[in-house]
Amino acid sequence: MGTTHGGGTSHAVVAGVVTALVGFTSSFAVLLTGLTAVGASPQQAASGLAVLSVTMGLGCVVLSLRHRIPVTMAWSTPGAALLAGAAVPAAGWGGAVGAFGFAGALYLLTAVVKPLGTWVGRIPPAIASGMLAGVLLTLCVAPFRALADDPAAIAPVLLTWLVLLRVARRWAVPGALVAAGVVVAVAGRPLPEGSLLPTLTWTSPVLDAGAVVALGVPLYLVTMTGQNIPGVAVLDSFGYRAPLRQALGWAGVATVATAPAGGYSINLAAISAALAAGPEAGPDRDRRWIAGVACGASYLCLAPLSVLVTSLSEAAPDGVLTAVAGVALIGTFAAAATSALAQPRHREAGAVTFLVAASGLSFAGVSPAFWALVVGGLVLAVTTAGGQRVITPPRGEAAPRPG
Repeated sequence: MGTTHGGGTSHAVVAGVVTALVGFTSSFAVLLTGLTAVGASPQQAASGLAVLSVTMGLGCVVLSLRHRIPVTMAWSTPGAALLAGAAVPAAGWGGAVGAFGFAGALYLLTAVVKPLGTWVGRIPPAIASGMLAGVLLTLCVAPFRALADDPAAIAPVLLTWLVLLRVARRWAVPGALVAAGVVVAVAGRPLPEGSLLPTLTWTSPVLDAGAVVALGVPLYLVTMTGQNIPGVAVLDSFGYRAPLRQALGWAGVATVATAPAGGYSINLAAISAALAAGPEAGPDRDRRWIAGVACGASYLCLAPLSVLVTSLSEAAPDGVLTAVAGVALIGTFAAAATSALAQPRHREAGAVTFLVAASGLSFAGVSPAFWALVVGGLVLAVTTAGGQRVITPPRGEAAPRPG
């Protein structure tokens, strides 16, 4: 029995470390791109990367130990993509920080007020996914535009990603990141001078109504629908009951507390959660919580690398970081676009939401993501009013059965 537990423990530890490495390396480029897009300096972006790594690492450890299941936290990749497609608020970086804190307060409110979480869960996938897919579109085409501008720098990244997508899918994005590192070493700019140790950079939050509407509310919605709710589903698929309210409480407190240092949002992990909760973490389901703890400890070890990672990003040739971020989001884009158009009854609403989010429409200083929700919701209300709409199938397809 001891040998079995020992083998199971080693499997769980390795799975937890892999979960953290895949989660960190596959999306930190998106995170840095998003924070920079809404006004963060390189120092402020590095501060955000550090505090997010610490708070999600502690969340993994505390929740996994408390509930004895493999709970893994992550920063919000859809949220970072949302920020990357936005603009600097009128109130500057301080306004973005205020919007982060507002989103954190909404997580706390959702943890306390159960009907709010139920309401968010009822947002039609066509609307939530359409908004996310529209936001992601520009980011996902960026690698191919960059390829035309600088083939020598971008082609190695894309080719590495493509080959690994075929032979070792899990490592496709980390492999692209390694290729980007080689490009930086060969053709990059000199590293910025100064210490490589992380320093927290504090910015007083500005509660600006425009930033709250343009960033705070969409950040909350896209994180709930794109991360927390799928995260619950992933754990449920492996037979675990996710502690959603406790996770939201942790995310809310952590986000409110660290928003001035760049901590824009943490949440339950979704896709990477399967690495720690699945068979890779060992045959004994009751001991896979160790993978959650190992994942959290690994994030805590990665936090001191935030300045080094940011410095390497600054030194990279133009378009290289964008290429890594773009390929990292292609899978998320594909899933969101599929979900947006999956239900024939909601297809027009999903398509309109997607198109408005991708259009760059900005009205009254509010970002396209918000208007996509508004316009898509309006189309949904009109097209579904009065019960189920009769759908005329394309030629050659059978009509859907009522109900």
